[in-house]
Amino acid sequence: MRVIGVVGLPASGKGEFSRIAAGMGIPVVVMGDVIREAVRAAGLPETDRNMGSVANALRKEGGMAAIAERSLPAIEAQDSDMVLVDGIRGDAEVRLFREHFPEFFLVGVDAPFATRLSRLSARMRNDDVQDAEDLIARDSREISWGLGRALALADILIMNDGSMEEFEEKVRDLLLEFGEEPCV
Repeated sequence: MRVIGVVGLPASGKGEFSRIAAGMGIPVVVMGDVIREAVRAAGLPETDRNMGSVANALRKEGGMAAIAERSLPAIEAQDSDMVLVDGIRGDAEVRLFREHFPEFFLVGVDAPFATRLSRLSARMRNDDVQDAEDLIARDSREISWGLGRALALADILIMNDGSMEEFEEKVRDLLLEFGEEPCV
């Protein structure tokens, strides 16, 4: 099974990458669903603060790859030659996936800070921040989990600083290439 991981800062385009993959028939496992499930199990609302707090607690309890480990059954349950994993947040998770899946390929998605902030303001999810100070804090929290190191480990980096059509074309071309050629 070929596993494509996606890593990036909040609102860089990971979710859009996943939406495009799903539209192409590629199963998508969202690591954030592990955290959302834990937040709901604790009876908490899905706010940025609660999502971050629960993610920190899971990592403190099970190590920096805890969320990736909890995602393995969902990935392995997919009946597909290729699966996309959305929401990698650290280098420990990258190492776990590379050890577990011989055909693991990591895609980094990047976008300018102002673009990401604008996207967060527009999408209105419960766990989204709404101002620059809060986004800086969220970026810092996720970087503390090893997100910067994970981005540095990406096999390819896609800039998402143009139109949605341009980004969709880049993602489709990349996923079609993954379907035809062996992973590096």
